[in-house]
Amino acid sequence: MDALPAAAPRSTPPDEAAAVDALGRFVAAHRTLFVLTGAGISTGSGIPDYRDADGAWKRVPPVTLQAFTADAATRRRYWARSLAGWAPFAAARPNAAHHALARLQDAGRVGMLLTQNVDGLHQRAGSTGVIDLHGRLDQVICLGCGACHPRAEFQMSLLRRNPGWGRHMAAVAPDGDADLEGVDFAAFDVPDCSACGGMLKPDVVFFGQSVPRARVEAATAGLHASDAMLVVGSSLMVWSGFRFARMAAAAGIPLAILNHGRTRADDLATLKVQGDCTRVLPALAGQAPAAGASAARDAAIQPRA
Repeated sequence: MDALPAAAPRSTPPDEAAAVDALGRFVAAHRTLFVLTGAGISTGSGIPDYRDADGAWKRVPPVTLQAFTADAATRRRYWARSLAGWAPFAAARPNAAHHALARLQDAGRVGMLLTQNVDGLHQRAGSTGVIDLHGRLDQVICLGCGACHPRAEFQMSLLRRNPGWGRHMAAVAPDGDADLEGVDFAAFDVPDCSACGGMLKPDVVFFGQSVPRARVEAATAGLHASDAMLVVGSSLMVWSGFRFARMAAAAGIPLAILNHGRTRADDLATLKVQGDCTRVLPALAGQAPAAGASAARDAAIQPRA
């Protein structure tokens, strides 16, 4: 087991000015950041998050890969709910936090951006080289032949095969699902892959499914090539994201966390701040010096021993 830091992180109260000041000094102290984002960065775009301030589920956990592949009724239910939730999910646009990270990357301060989100909003904001740890919801993949289909195209197929289902409206969930209550899914018709007749699923990592090794290896290399790690809007309760905080701690890489409420990595952090990332990150992007600004780094927070 990796050794944990002995000291508790230096923490700030949930005050926006304090958060900007503390994170500004942290960023100035480190040339390049490895940034990991979670659902909390997209709430400002109208996509809800998964967990409350204590890290507990706000809703029923998403479907597992095992349930999806083993049970036709589960697949019908999933795709019927997805049909209702896709339109508002697809209509979401990047918010100020996404744009702020893109500006920080343009300034040379973000070495790699890793996101647990499946919404593609970082790319729409202009960030490049983003690793979508859990995949992208705008693609559908065949579990038989591996063929990919655009989710928007698949949406039209669902609507054609299920007349009248387009009238169902429901609140969107973090993964593009929707809460449809009191609906009979027995007659819902889910198309198979047009290439091989195989089973189709969204090209995202379901619970119970492993993140592709290539993504983990690329992100690990990016972490070790960076001077510090910044977590934004993630409780890190899921191992796929938490592992990178553990790696950072084991390697002596300073870790800062911007999140409402507690996270699984609070005792690993060099700095933990609470605040609204749609306000804190834009302020941070506006004051962050370009990489190589040594005067600012000299006066900055020093990482914990």
